[in-house]
Amino acid sequence: MFVLSYGRLYSQNAALFSTLFSELRAYYMGGGASRVADALSEFWAGLLERTLRLLLPQYQLGADYMECAARRAEELRPFGDSPRRLRLQITRALGAARTLVEGLGTGSDIVSGAAKAAPPPDCLRAVMRMWYCPLCRGHTNLHPCHGLCLNVLKGCLAYQADMDDDWNSLIDGLQEVAERLAGSFNIELAMESIAVKISEAIMSLQEESVQLTAQIFQTCGTPPPARSRRSPGEDPRQRFRAYNNDEKPTSADGTNIDRLVSEIVGKLRPLRGLWKLLPRSLCSDNRVSAGLSNQEKCWNGQNRGRYLPQVAGDGLINQINNPEVELQMSPADPRTRSLGPQLRLARMKLRAAYSGHDSDTQDVYDDDGSGGSGDGDIATDKPVTRTVAGGTQRKDRPGKNKKQNNSGGGRGGKRGGSGFSSAEGPITPSGLALTLTLLLGALIRV
Repeated sequence: MFVLSYGRLYSQNAALFSTLFSELRAYYMGGGASRVADALSEFWAGLLERTLRLLLPQYQLGADYMECAARRAEELRPFGDSPRRLRLQITRALGAARTLVEGLGTGSDIVSGAAKAAPPPDCLRAVMRMWYCPLCRGHTNLHPCHGLCLNVLKGCLAYQADMDDDWNSLIDGLQEVAERLAGSFNIELAMESIAVKISEAIMSLQEESVQLTAQIFQTCGTPPPARSRRSPGEDPRQRFRAYNNDEKPTSADGTNIDRLVSEIVGKLRPLRGLWKLLPRSLCSDNRVSAGLSNQEKCWNGQNRGRYLPQVAGDGLINQINNPEVELQMSPADPRTRSLGPQLRLARMKLRAAYSGHDSDTQDVYDDDGSGGSGDGDIATDKPVTRTVAGGTQRKDRPGKNKKQNNSGGGRGGKRGGSGFSSAEGPITPSGLALTLTLLLGALIRV
């Protein structure tokens, strides 16, 4: 695009532009906003020097003189408002794109971390009872009742369910920033506008060149004449023309970023409520538990028949009433405990990016822990310990002198199953974790 406007003049100074784009790429890959500001300042300073030399070929402009001219020109704003507008547009668009990619990476890390975290101690025992006790009783083709499966998995995934609100907040933030990238922070338009704004800046300087050189000469003095002058045919001012953005072909189907954002939002939306819905999703698989239509022909923990205990609620606090998994009200596995702060930090960065701020230069955590957005979100790594009055209560299970109530079977989700693995070691949503990890990884690579 610069070649069309400036031809050989651009080719001779291509290194200046290449350096700028290299710095922008480095910022997108993780550099701070100060890096962009410094890169743009150096670019405009270098462009001013080269442009002045082209506009004043009849003078000998030494290093000291150019330093003086640069100081004076900075006060006169020879490029107009283009530098400020370009910096604002680039930092907003690139910052939002970078934060979106980081947020997708955080989502992938959260899924992987939750899948690798150690389950509660009683989880594996509960799964063994659910899966293998019917085999010992001779019921080789009897699946666990749906309600029994829900209670076991809600106990196993209690800590993960507690981070569902933070997870949903992350998903919402990712969708908001993604939609920004197709709107006011459009990354494609921002990149395309670089050529336009630089061209506008050069044209602005050329239009004000007489006044600019007069001011520079008044401050820095008249430089000595050059030993040789360029021929009129080489006058660069005859070569300058504004870059025409209409020369770039457009597609009736919209820009690539529009399609990408639509795809990302479409894949993110179903991930809301992932952790609370995970037990229902897994138990809805007929390979994991009997369907709701087979509540009389399933393993209820004691024998073949309907599962009568009430299904526990979601999260750690509701497992007090879970008849299948006994959870101590104690901190989770350290890997699980670290996931909440990661989610909240990523959400705060997304809020900053959505507002047009660089997340690395924002105080995402205030000193009082109230959060940079002022909404009261607090990120903490301190474990939450819940106690039960009178000490830890041990709950009886079916087959251990416990009466079953008549509250009915468990509630079943309508979502399809995602696979279940219990052959070795801890119970983890490994199939779903792998699917989400691949999904988020694919989004990041797009």
